[in-house]
Amino acid sequence: MTLDTTWVTAWMTAAAAVIEEHKHELNTLDREIGDGDHGENMDRGLRAVVTALAALPEGATPNEALRSIAMTLISTVGGASGPLYGTAFLKAAEPLGDAASIDSTALVAMLAAARDGIVSRGKAEPGDKTMIDAWTPAVAAAASAQEDGASEPDILREAADAAEAGAVATEPLIARKGRASYLGERSIGHRDPGAQSTALLLRAAAETAAAADE
Repeated sequence: MTLDTTWVTAWMTAAAAVIEEHKHELNTLDREIGDGDHGENMDRGLRAVVTALAALPEGATPNEALRSIAMTLISTVGGASGPLYGTAFLKAAEPLGDAASIDSTALVAMLAAARDGIVSRGKAEPGDKTMIDAWTPAVAAAASAQEDGASEPDILREAADAAEAGAVATEPLIARKGRASYLGERSIGHRDPGAQSTALLLRAAAETAAAADE
């Protein structure tokens, strides 16, 4: 199968639902090492994304859909997450060009570009206790799966699995970026909320791709 704009819309609809379901959990994680509003901000942003995607003209490409997501997140999500996620989706659109669908090669390029966009914006590295600790293993897993000839849903499933493990692995780390870095060693034992929301978003991507393949 290939993924298209219908899938992008389904992904964001599912992501909005799962973020709403987990927003209090994300707020709690953020309260422990940040401002305490990550879940609320992401919930507001993804609700706006669903509305924006519904207004896309018929025949809009995945590139155009991802750019709409990016602009909406930048304008509606507060804190650092809006610019970071917005940049991720903006950069993710670039490898797709004008294509009407996303094959396995484009999918991995899209995920890598999203990760690179976050790195360029936030200057974080693996081990800094940020969402990059979920994105980096996710991209590596996706690339490995694609090289093994996996389908698009399986590539996303591998990425989501790796992101979830990466989010868990932030717990023993000392934060070196963002507000959490002010806590120093007191940030140990707490999961990074951005890594957790990344895992939730990528799981929604995998599940909607699998559903489209049935």
